[in-house]
Amino acid sequence: MHEIDIFGIPVPDAGPLFLTALAFHIASGLTCVACGAVAALSRKGSARHLRFGRVYLWGLGVVFASMTALSMIRWQENSHLFAIGSLAFTVGLVGSLYRRRRSYLHIAGTGLSYIALLTGFYVDNGHNLPIWDRLPPGATGSCRVCSASP
Repeated sequence: MHEIDIFGIPVPDAGPLFLTALAFHIASGLTCVACGAVAALSRKGSARHLRFGRVYLWGLGVVFASMTALSMIRWQENSHLFAIGSLAFTVGLVGSLYRRRRSYLHIAGTGLSYIALLTGFYVDNGHNLPIWDRLPPGATGSCRVCSASP
């Protein structure tokens, strides 16, 4: 399969549906990273926390939907990312559902979903990032995806 280069990151050329889903995936992923950070750093229960938290959760839903499409198109290459994304979406939903009843579940669920979101990004793209090749051997993990050369 051919690859195309987008901002220095090689992307599989798996057709227009894949590239369209990828565009939504990237936009919603960036939205989640920004809004999740603002929500986490805002006073709990404030209008700002609630507003950015809702946008984070909706963005996470779009990340999950687009990730599902990307994984269906390239299952063999993306099944591990589907697992990480499913975990992120599930714990994010649990965190959202328990925001009023059990605050520790809200904090744990939304925090773990944010960590899983970033983990999925780094597992898939980490080896293409500028500083990645300067890390000591073994720091990038031992899985076939993390240790793959660009």
